[in-house]
Order: sequence, then structure tokens, then C-alpha cells
Amino acid sequence: MFFHVRMDVQLPPGLDAAPLLAQEKARAAELQRSGVWPGLWRVVGEYANISIFDVPTNDDLHEILSSLPLFPYMKIHVTPLATHPSKI
Repeated sequence: MFFHVRMDVQLPPGLDAAPLLAQEKARAAELQRSGVWPGLWRVVGEYANISIFDVPTNDDLHEILSSLPLFPYMKIHVTPLATHPSKI
């Protein structure tokens, strides 16, 4: 099942984010290599991304998103996707 996910990161002022950012990058790479995170794009001018996840269930997606080191500092909007009848 495909999901369109927008993640907006809101780090608190004064947080030493360097360790978290390194962990986030490693976790994102791991998920992309495994195939569950096939699409990742930066939103221009914002600390945000648009992603496509390919996972079997809503619960699987929640487990993956909550495993991201920056999860506590994200506002996340999820849209489940369905096959379009005109897709060739």
C-alpha cells in the first residue's frame, strides 16, 4: 500500500541536533535501501519533505515513522493512496 507523507521538522531552539541528524540520515538510508521508502523529496525553502512509503498497513507505517530519530520534532500528514483507474 502506498502512502504520501509530508514531514515538517520543528526543532526546538538550543537543541544540539547534530547527533539526531546523523541518526536520522542513517535510518532514512536504511529504510530506502529496504524498499519501504521509495520516494523522498525536499520541499523547497522549508525544513520539510514529501515522501512515498510502500508498506502493507497503517500500523506498519506508524511503526516506521515513529522509529525516525526526529519523530518527536515532526508534524506529519499522511495520505493513503489508491490506484488511479487511468494509470497505464
